[in-house]
Amino acid sequence: MAQKGVQLDRETFSCSICVDLLKDLVTTTCGHSYCMKCIKGFWDGEDEKKIHSCPQCRQSFTPRPVLLKNTMLAALVEELKKTGLQAAPADHCYAGAEDVACDVCTGRKLRACKSCLVCLASYCEKHLQRHYDVGQLKKHKLVEPSKKLQENICSRHDEVMKMFCRTDQQCICYLCSVDEHKGHDTVSAAAERTERQRELEGSRQNIQQRIQDREKEVKQLQQEVEAVNGSADKAVEDSEKMFTELICLMEKRSSDVKQQVRSQQKREVSRVKELQEKLEQEMAELKRRDAELKLLSHTEDHNQFLHSYPSLSALSEPTHSSSINIPEPTTRAGFLKYSQEITLDPNTAQTHLLLSEGSRKATNMEQQQSYSSHPDRFTNCFQVLSRESLTGRCYWEVEWRGGRVDVAVAYKNISRAGGGCGFGLNDKSWSLDCFQNSYTFRYNSIKTPVSGPPSSRVGVYLDHRAGILSFFSISETMTLLHKVQTTFTQPLHAGVWLYDYGATAEFCKLK
Repeated sequence: MAQKGVQLDRETFSCSICVDLLKDLVTTTCGHSYCMKCIKGFWDGEDEKKIHSCPQCRQSFTPRPVLLKNTMLAALVEELKKTGLQAAPADHCYAGAEDVACDVCTGRKLRACKSCLVCLASYCEKHLQRHYDVGQLKKHKLVEPSKKLQENICSRHDEVMKMFCRTDQQCICYLCSVDEHKGHDTVSAAAERTERQRELEGSRQNIQQRIQDREKEVKQLQQEVEAVNGSADKAVEDSEKMFTELICLMEKRSSDVKQQVRSQQKREVSRVKELQEKLEQEMAELKRRDAELKLLSHTEDHNQFLHSYPSLSALSEPTHSSSINIPEPTTRAGFLKYSQEITLDPNTAQTHLLLSEGSRKATNMEQQQSYSSHPDRFTNCFQVLSRESLTGRCYWEVEWRGGRVDVAVAYKNISRAGGGCGFGLNDKSWSLDCFQNSYTFRYNSIKTPVSGPPSSRVGVYLDHRAGILSFFSISETMTLLHKVQTTFTQPLHAGVWLYDYGATAEFCKLK
């Protein structure tokens, strides 16, 4: 109880400005007492208004009062100093090297529990109490203790920087706005913080979307790994069945093939897993960045937010999974796994082409067909495109008869009129020209002779993501005629060009 009494005495004899024991004690005419230095400093700030007031009761004085020493109260304060103050706080309450110290404490300073963005000072629990009790101080902005309060002071004018210059992208004080930043686009720091906060939320949404995209890609890569393993296991199984039927001299060949398949499996799985690891690392980085942005979004100090935001908002380029290469099928049965049913789009058919067999077959007729006018229709070349938009891995076969037929793929935006609209005569289509017993590959009007066994059936394999397009001669065996390695920038459509009347091309049913 005695200790509590001493505590009350100390509060009674404390200056309400510095919140410490009164020094050079003086009393105003309204009866309140202050340190001589504290009240003089307070009134110095009011000199321009020529009206001075009491910091506690706000009574006004004109002119500035003459301060007189209160000898009786000063004697009591000196006695209180001699009789002893309240017990020293525990060691863990004092500020350490990493802590923010109370700016009011004298001697060994206590750890600050809050910082004031208006006073630009940090306070322990005791010295903070006036911010909860005094009406004017209650309006001050309190934040978590910060060692960076001085960064809020303009080095040029020694004023609090409460404004932001969008022209120069920096925090400024109100004097800067009428001085070197006059005429610039300036707003309050709070308003700029609100705008940047919206940008931050947009960045977080972008990050979260990218995380979802990466999770989806990782799942797809896992499926690719399973496909690679399954394909490799099947190849090993087939080779074992084949070589077990051969004589002992072929056993070495069986072992070589098995080793080759396993080696390819290991390389492909390793590549996929490496990319998967990169994506997982990127996800971890994105989640870490999201956490930093979330923490920054709750920062109450506008200047600290604006200082840190540019370095946290920039995002690295995303990793793409399209760089992975998956082994191509090696047998017709393997290609048939990717068979694609193709139907022809009557809105693209040149008027001499008759579509039949459920729009799978096209025939070049001497008589024009009664098609309605459509902007997608070819007007010069006897061509037609598929309804289906082709991406991913696809395989189909075309049975052709009568004269010269082109089997092709093209972008949807290929020209529909003029001499350059023909398949293989532009940079939007790739074509295999089939005529009697010869083949010619065309792209962008460049012809490449192709050798291979003649056949009335052509197989086409497309791996859109890998940029692979292959043409095959299909008979009792399957022979590669020509292979293209490129980059496809749009979805593709299958197509045929029938040069001669009576020529036919039919997309075969493979399932």
